Amino acid sequence: MPPYLSKATPSEWKYPEPAAPNRENHLPVSAYPPHKIYWHEYGNPEGEPVMVVHGGPGGNTDKELARFFDPERYRIIMFDQRGCGKSEPSVAKDPIGGLRDNTTDHSIADMERLRTHLNVKGKMHVFGGSWGSTLAMAYAIKKPEHVKSLALRGIFLVRKKDLDYFYQGNAEHYHERPLDTSLPGAYATFPEAWKEYVEVIPVEKRGDMVKAYSEIFAMNPTSAAEEELRTNAAKAWSVWEGVTSYLAQDTRNLGNFEDTEFAKTFAPVENHYFMNGGFLGGQGEGNRNQNYIIENVDKIKDIPIRIVQGQYDQVCPRFQADELVAALKEKGAPDVQYVTTPSGHSMKERYNMLALTEAMDTMPVLTAQDRLPQKGSQELK
Repeated sequence: MPPYLSKATPSEWKYPEPAAPNRENHLPVSAYPPHKIYWHEYGNPEGEPVMVVHGGPGGNTDKELARFFDPERYRIIMFDQRGCGKSEPSVAKDPIGGLRDNTTDHSIADMERLRTHLNVKGKMHVFGGSWGSTLAMAYAIKKPEHVKSLALRGIFLVRKKDLDYFYQGNAEHYHERPLDTSLPGAYATFPEAWKEYVEVIPVEKRGDMVKAYSEIFAMNPTSAAEEELRTNAAKAWSVWEGVTSYLAQDTRNLGNFEDTEFAKTFAPVENHYFMNGGFLGGQGEGNRNQNYIIENVDKIKDIPIRIVQGQYDQVCPRFQADELVAALKEKGAPDVQYVTTPSGHSMKERYNMLALTEAMDTMPVLTAQDRLPQKGSQELK
């Protein structure tokens, strides 16, 4: 592997990758539509529970993510959110069913069902990056009594300005002025990949790229040409994120991002959430202007929070983390640690990985009191 690539090499991880999960299964979370979420568990079955929340939305979990945690200390719980990964139905195979009843509130309820199903009493640590940071915070806002700590990477607030930075940029005028960088955006750093992403969309629709892609993903293809367009759009959306996720990416191998089946899940799920402002405090196109996390930050201010932010992250640029930390401090949050790294977006970037591992190694220990049913919890009722 060329030395300039920024992804952590196998030897740089502190903890080994497990050979297989201790347990795995599907948990039915909805009878109609019939959603079942896939979960898998690693580490110490009697250890401190930590729930891992994957990104996207539309991503997935895998056993390599267990390497962020001391397997002697932690009981590592992972799950794939509705419609993606190994959860059923998959959006790639069932675009309508996979997106039905697929919102942030549904995901929060699924986390609660999984916590109860796995007999996690009291509090747990919650770990998430990118969209995983969003859902982790949304869960903590609704269920603070069940959260011992938050470990967050690549803060994503899902506001319109956050999405415009990554998905809109200079797209509206790209056909006339492709080198115009007067508007902020990730496009200025990745012009070759941006060209591929923008040119999927007709010129007259580029004033709202997220909406234009939404119209393609909402199609019920009736011809081979329409099916090809939908597939090509999914791959362009997915590859754009894959290329931009590392400070120094190996563009010869983008992994899942260039896989057709992954893209046909990942891109429509992301777009579904982004067209609805992440379903944070509401839904519909009008909710794209939400500022839910910042407006509700007082509900998580007393939770120990560790934030790892790539200084050069272009997918979830640093200004979002800066705003979150400022809002927490304004509310008097007593235990927030904010680390910026010489990295891009991915949690598997070398210095993001090291900082996240350190954060979990030094996280406040779950006490015996924390393991008891908490005030305000459904467990008390």
